[in-house]
Amino acid sequence: MSVSTRTAATGRADDRLIVALDLPDAVSALALAGRLGDAVSFYKIGLGMLTGGGLALARELKDEHGKRVFLDMKLFDIGATVEAAVRGLARFDLDFLTVQGDPHVVRAAMAGAAGSEMKILAVTVLTSLDRGDLDAAMMVPGDVADIAVERAARAFEAGAHGVIASPQEAAAIRALGQARDRLIVTPGVRPAGAALGDQKRVATPAGAIAAGADHIVVGRPVWQAGDPAAAARAVLADLPARA
Repeated sequence: MSVSTRTAATGRADDRLIVALDLPDAVSALALAGRLGDAVSFYKIGLGMLTGGGLALARELKDEHGKRVFLDMKLFDIGATVEAAVRGLARFDLDFLTVQGDPHVVRAAMAGAAGSEMKILAVTVLTSLDRGDLDAAMMVPGDVADIAVERAARAFEAGAHGVIASPQEAAAIRALGQARDRLIVTPGVRPAGAALGDQKRVATPAGAIAAGADHIVVGRPVWQAGDPAAAARAVLADLPARA
């Protein structure tokens, strides 16, 4: 397998690709992970999987299969509640956990994650939203990209290890002074020709990485494919070589 799809140092699949396990339950997700095999080393478990055995799935993927796990909970609450929730989740040896990008939430999450290796990622603006959606939610006026970049800057100032943002904002976020050594993870990534689904602010895998993303999240274009492993390898083949 080429260097573009495996890391020379570890022999593991290129962890820049995170596959979203947006499936009904842990049994289905484990079956998919089995089909993907060593083509994928990093998985995202979202809120929809939580009642389908998501935390048990996270532990099995890590402990039994040696995978990295990103728990996408987008936590939002008062500081004390967020801190307690994050402290509990840190016991699962997760790699990434998402919280909403409001500074008070980020600060609480960082306190809860203290002493663990888990990275806190702050959500800027969901990739399924556009200006009309923000208007309907009575959010601050302005360009969506500008809002996402400002929320990223404030999350970094609050201590976040990284942010979740669309590929269209990745370059501007990477240019922030606070973004040095911070992570940018981009959902809303679609291979050329793939259906957009509910995503509105998208880019190709290569475009997202070129814009400054460290990791891309891809779900349906992989798990809906007839051959998910081949689909994952095609996404990885589109990525530029590591610097």
